[in-house]
Amino acid sequence: MSENGAGRLYTPALLNLAVDLANYPLDDTLPRQGEAVSRTCGSRLAMGLACDADGAIERIGMQVSACAVGQAAAAVFAAGAAGRDHGDVVAAEHAIADWLAGGPDADWPGIDAIAAAREHPGRHEAILLPWRAARAALSNASAAE
Repeated sequence: MSENGAGRLYTPALLNLAVDLANYPLDDTLPRQGEAVSRTCGSRLAMGLACDADGAIERIGMQVSACAVGQAAAAVFAAGAAGRDHGDVVAAEHAIADWLAGGPDADWPGIDAIAAAREHPGRHEAILLPWRAARAALSNASAAE
């Protein structure tokens, strides 16, 4: 792989994150469910969440059908999601979208592991999928909660 192309994008750190998704299997018993689909590449992410009484994320599960960049973004989201609520997720989604567009650094733990993808606009929608799916899930409280 060339240093100025895919080789720089698909770093060992990014690929290791993609493997970390095995730690977050989707569980149908998670009461809040959401999904997001990329309009540019067709990547899909289904997410289930369990939240505490205040609406903060306690547990997460995902099923991801995306490139390694989208998978890595999902793992980054999952690793930093505990304790976040709807407002936090929406604010982070906007900050990450701005960051991808060349704006200031986004404040999400581990986001720097996918920083090389900023130079690849075709991957931006896949990167945003976990925040969008979480926003949908947090908006969809189950009657079982």
